[in-house]
Amino acid sequence: MAGSVGGFNAHAANILTAIYLATGQDPAQNVESSNCITLMKAVNGEKDLHISCTMPCIEVGTIGGGTILPPQQAMLDFIGVRGPHPTEPGANARRLARVICASVMAGELSLCAALAAGHLVKAHMAHNRNTTAAAAVAGPITKSTVDVSTPPATPAEREAPIPGSCIKS
Repeated sequence: MAGSVGGFNAHAANILTAIYLATGQDPAQNVESSNCITLMKAVNGEKDLHISCTMPCIEVGTIGGGTILPPQQAMLDFIGVRGPHPTEPGANARRLARVICASVMAGELSLCAALAAGHLVKAHMAHNRNTTAAAAVAGPITKSTVDVSTPPATPAEREAPIPGSCIKS
């Protein structure tokens, strides 16, 4: 949904899904739950940044399902939302949803800042994600060949092969 109506965000699904796995939520619900709109606006004469994150469909629970697993229970205990709230039904689920949204907002700010400053690209280039480093590891690309003893089956196979290409049928 990123970049579409109802999904203007950098990577909300990544953060939401990580928290879902850690807290015993159903990771299949990340499609609806990661629906997110992140807005950033300069305020106070462009001295400050106002950032908001709206996630209207976070589906979480603190009772049953994967929340009964010991590691997930430990994480829910750490957050302070394990099990039912003693006096207000649903309060723990609402708090967990707020923790998720706050985590998404922090991640959105971090990624957008890294993109704006060029740090993300620099990090990728520094950690062998550039074409020169990849070519050195992978070795040279050799020209594809077609076995001439087999007659071409399709018009596409009759054409000369493109170096580095693969013809699929």
